[in-house]
Amino acid sequence: MSVALDLPPLTPEEAAHAARLAERVRAAIEQAGGWIGFARYMQIVLYEPGLGYYSAGARKLGAAGDFITAPEVAPLFSRCLAVQCAEVLRTLGGGDLLELGAGSGVMAAALLGELERRDALPHRYYILDVSADLRQRQRETLAAAVPRLAGRVEWLDRLPDALEGVVVANEVLDALPVDRFVMRGGAARALGVAWQEGGPVWSEAPATERLAAAVAQVQRESRVDWPDGYVSEVNLDLGAWLATVAGALARGVMLFVDYGLPRREYYAAERSSGTLLCHFRHRFHDDPFARPGLEDITAWVDFTAVADAGQAAGLAVAGYTTQAHFLMGSGIGELVADVTGLDAVGRVNLSRQAMLLTLPGEMGERFKALALTRDYDAPLGGFAVRDLRHTL
Repeated sequence: MSVALDLPPLTPEEAAHAARLAERVRAAIEQAGGWIGFARYMQIVLYEPGLGYYSAGARKLGAAGDFITAPEVAPLFSRCLAVQCAEVLRTLGGGDLLELGAGSGVMAAALLGELERRDALPHRYYILDVSADLRQRQRETLAAAVPRLAGRVEWLDRLPDALEGVVVANEVLDALPVDRFVMRGGAARALGVAWQEGGPVWSEAPATERLAAAVAQVQRESRVDWPDGYVSEVNLDLGAWLATVAGALARGVMLFVDYGLPRREYYAAERSSGTLLCHFRHRFHDDPFARPGLEDITAWVDFTAVADAGQAAGLAVAGYTTQAHFLMGSGIGELVADVTGLDAVGRVNLSRQAMLLTLPGEMGERFKALALTRDYDAPLGGFAVRDLRHTL
């Protein structure tokens, strides 16, 4: 992927912030001997306390931010997700709900509202989010949208113990730090970051044994010969991350929704530039060094890797499908058909939401849903329309 830059200018305050974070990157590179892996760079610019994109106070979501997620533009998404959560909570005879990375709080408010309408409220609604700024926005959103239910919400600094219920994560996996690699002469080399002429730049280095082994496994399982210069990403820490999250679930279901592909499609030879993408003021580009600390950096999700990591953590892969089919299985048709109390504008808006969420050219196929379960054998309605687990 090669996307031309056409970015708005920075304010003096934004430029100063980016400069401070760039200095932190420079120090890390210098301390490491002149080079760091891309995952380390991504960790700094996204999560460095007080400076990183998700840790500082810049507005990220909505019209004034850098990107918009499905819950922000289409409440139908959260209502359908609530249908699936309600099914699980009823099967369990009650339980709690944990949301990872709750954004502006819009999804939490809509989930709680729909679960209340379905008489399936969780005992507690936990939110785990690294951003203090977003936590405050979440509190404000919930207080305004569902004040009667705000008392059920609890913000956590760490994962809970022995949760029984549902864990939901919408567009969380794509923001986990990834390593990049480039193929040279049939072997992988690490594509990391050095410091030249006052800023970070791409720089190749010999692949570590761990990176080389991971790339070899991906290539073997993808059954593809990559051309010289092929670039892509791999998340070396996904297994450890998912094992930690899975350790919090005693019984129930984990639901991940994100943009991504099964391994064989992700690492196809024609996708030779990888999937790395940056978001700034609703523009996207592929230069992660352009606005350190001020732009989101994401990579598409290898859902085969997520499924493998879940199984290694003792979870079962209970469903995998496109977002469109997940929403169909979760009752989007019935929700769109119920226009009680809506005027003509409201009905049109509801239809537009459904199209945005389900059409192949919009979010319907680009986004996928994956369910991992522990000690939960009941069918999941959201995955009943089309089961794509065989593609993982």
